[in-house]
Amino acid sequence: MAEGTFATAINCMDGRVQLPVIEWAKTHFGVDYVDMITEPGPDKILAEGPDDLISSIKNRVEISVNKHGSKIIVMTSHDDCAGNPVDKETHLKQLRDSMRTIASWSFPATIVGVWMNSDDWKPEIIEKLEQL
Repeated sequence: MAEGTFATAINCMDGRVQLPVIEWAKTHFGVDYVDMITEPGPDKILAEGPDDLISSIKNRVEISVNKHGSKIIVMTSHDDCAGNPVDKETHLKQLRDSMRTIASWSFPATIVGVWMNSDDWKPEIIEKLEQL
């Protein structure tokens, strides 16, 4: 097991959301490190597929949970997403659906769905699923 405490963030590859999510997760959850799992439009991927990308994300979350002891999984959606250019309502539906996908993996972790608005890049908790 790695030293220090970890959270896991499934986040868009968009560089604008990386540091805000890392800093917020470290402060909000009191962890030392945040394992970043990035894809373009991960909310759409986990909500709709394809299965090979869902499996890839799951494998990376498994490493974070099992090898780093992460007890928090932050699932992030944001507006102005080049990888998933849809409206906020669609993003929020995909965010909730993606959280259900993550929950189906049965990791002993709390899943937190976060929305990032491009006006200020401050995370807003949309939903929280406790699985500890």
